[in-house]
Amino acid sequence: MVRLVSLILFFAIWWLASLFAGPQMLPGPEKVMAVIIAQARTGELFFQVGVTLARVFVAFTLAMVGGTALGFLMGRSKLADSIGDPWLIVLLNLPALVIIVLAFIWGGLTEVAGVLAVAINKLPNTIVTVREGARSLDPRLDEMAKVYGLPRWKSLRHVILPQLAPYIAAAARSGLSLVWKIVLIVELLGRPNGVGFEIGTAFQLFDVTRILAYALAFVIVILAIETVVVQPIERRASRWRSKAA
Repeated sequence: MVRLVSLILFFAIWWLASLFAGPQMLPGPEKVMAVIIAQARTGELFFQVGVTLARVFVAFTLAMVGGTALGFLMGRSKLADSIGDPWLIVLLNLPALVIIVLAFIWGGLTEVAGVLAVAINKLPNTIVTVREGARSLDPRLDEMAKVYGLPRWKSLRHVILPQLAPYIAAAARSGLSLVWKIVLIVELLGRPNGVGFEIGTAFQLFDVTRILAYALAFVIVILAIETVVVQPIERRASRWRSKAA
């Protein structure tokens, strides 16, 4: 109920602001929704959003898998942490735009270069989060696994992963918002389709209504994924820690 009231307040403020700013600078929510409906009827909206979501999914998966593995290694090995930490600091402070531009220069304006640029931008955040989780693992549980002679894969599944799950979930939740924003930049700079490409085209025409329409449509999709998928997974992952406490 509170979220619904907050959402209604948001659209009310938007509508009032559009009255003062004018339709050219800030079209009202009714005009933006009309464009969303028109684009959805032609199928163009679903295609462009689908293309962007596919890039988000691939880049997000690559970053999560690679970041989780590297973060766990750095959290458990002092040598790996000493070697990887300078690289990690560089990636954390290197602007996303620089990585994207270099990826397109070195790899060409290709799909692979764009997805890899997004994954590389997300990678260090995942590493940092998972590394902290690996550092906080309970050594007593490791000793118990050794005493009972658990195989490595069983120890990983039943001892390590439950402890890392809240950190992985946190990295996933923060990473999703970061990845889709960077994907839009990649599409704006070097892809012939997607939500970012459509926003770039609308910008050239100074079509604020179209910009807001595609932005709002994609935000709605991401919010749905966040509510239906990410938040339940995060709650489930954190349940182990609350029970243990």
